[in-house]
Amino acid sequence: MRLPIMPSRESIRVHPPGLPPIVALVKEAIEKYIKEGKVIKKPEDLPLPEGTPERAGVFVCLKVNGELRGCIGTIEPATDSIPAEAIRNAIASATEDPRFHPVGEHELDSLDYSVDILYPPEKIKDEPELDPKEYGVIVVQGMRRGILLPDLPGVDTAAEQVKIARLKAGISPLDRDVELYRFRVKRLR
Repeated sequence: MRLPIMPSRESIRVHPPGLPPIVALVKEAIEKYIKEGKVIKKPEDLPLPEGTPERAGVFVCLKVNGELRGCIGTIEPATDSIPAEAIRNAIASATEDPRFHPVGEHELDSLDYSVDILYPPEKIKDEPELDPKEYGVIVVQGMRRGILLPDLPGVDTAAEQVKIARLKAGISPLDRDVELYRFRVKRLR
């Protein structure tokens, strides 16, 4: 009698209750990297929200007690799938955000995670085509690009949204020679 072959322990993914699978993957990726210095393998069958494209830009944001602790993402996909993009950006948000020191192991239990899957941006003519609750914005001038995700606390007008994205890109608020793009996200927490 042959016994069934059991998957290796690393290939079994147990999702914490209440977390969407992509958020559980981000949590697992960060914890494995911080604790062991290892990058987890991309799952081949991770369920994603209905209507999600196969490849997309992904932002991973970390918070502790409601305060930002790290946020890194890609506007356009840099890998072959959303799970791969999420793993890559999760580790970067915990270790490479220049605004913060890398996340320490002692902080892992207090992290809150959010994952934004970006839908393709569309070029717009001016700020009235924005709604900061519904759309994120990308401001482009030459090689400079500033991005701001939608529905952020304290960002209530399109003008504020564009101003912050300009600052992030180092683009003067007086310079009118810019391109604007808007995009939607699927936010998972």
